[in-house]
Amino acid sequence: MTRARKNLIDLAATSYYHLFVRCVRRAFLCGDDNYTGKNFDHRREWLIKRMKLLSSVFAIEIAAYAIMSNHYHLVVNVNRREALDWTDDEIIERWYQLYNGHTLVDRYLNGEQLDETSLRFFNEIVATWRERLYDISWYMKNLNEHIAREANKEDNCTGKYWEGRHKSQALLDETALLSCMAYVDLNPIRANIAETLENSDFTSIKERIVHFKAFNADTAKQSNPPKHKDNNQHESQPTALKPFGGNQIKHTLPFALLDYIELLDWSGRHIVLKKKGHIDNATPSVLLTLNIEVAQWFESVHRFRKLYSNFAGSKQRLKQQAATNDVKWYKGTG
Repeated sequence: MTRARKNLIDLAATSYYHLFVRCVRRAFLCGDDNYTGKNFDHRREWLIKRMKLLSSVFAIEIAAYAIMSNHYHLVVNVNRREALDWTDDEIIERWYQLYNGHTLVDRYLNGEQLDETSLRFFNEIVATWRERLYDISWYMKNLNEHIAREANKEDNCTGKYWEGRHKSQALLDETALLSCMAYVDLNPIRANIAETLENSDFTSIKERIVHFKAFNADTAKQSNPPKHKDNNQHESQPTALKPFGGNQIKHTLPFALLDYIELLDWSGRHIVLKKKGHIDNATPSVLLTLNIEVAQWFESVHRFRKLYSNFAGSKQRLKQQAATNDVKWYKGTG
């Protein structure tokens, strides 16, 4: 049964969501087009650049991404508290980076003293913009419409570029978050178009590894390298992505970066059995910490989108969410 989109985003249940969009007719409109012989990899760069710009404006942080030839994945965190803490002036400044403003707001910015009725209307406008700046639908609408317009302009055509609106999965617990991020980052390896994490172009894991290695190389050249471990941990990660930090550091992903890289490298070697190098049979520590069975892990890495529907998590969390939403069950509880 189709559910209203407003019932699929429940920030009281979780702030993490997996988002997925496919090109129209599943055409290769972001990679090699076998029909025309053209390569459209630059459009994948458009997507990455645009989603990072939007994340700098919206209170929506990027945890993981993979831009494939005919579809893309995003794992995001909605930071509603941050948006609620922004001042009215910050809201206006952010909104004006993307959209046309309002004449009443322009009057306020020009220093005009607003009467009581105008001020009430002004507050309603800003309140609406505030809500939209942590709204996944507004984020995705802006992202997809921008790319569609640019692609149609380049192709000198009109019409749909995406199959439809984005699909979403709410990630209800840490296991679901970790599994989904790995599923997204391992897309190129699973599709046999990359053999290593560092060769997995247009993914967040490649960006994280490249940045981490560059940071370590620069640090090694310094005569007085930084001593503060927490600061190093943030500086060694891309600023446009939500940082790893573990449960000890607030406002970070609840895992350590090196543990995550180790887990993905280990998982990738099992996915691509022909890959060179020794496959360590020792289970990565993060799986032991979260008490995730190896068989369950590989099932998630291979089939995450098919294992769950709009909500993903443990059987207990899915049952709780189903009861909250007054439905009998969610896929994944069986």
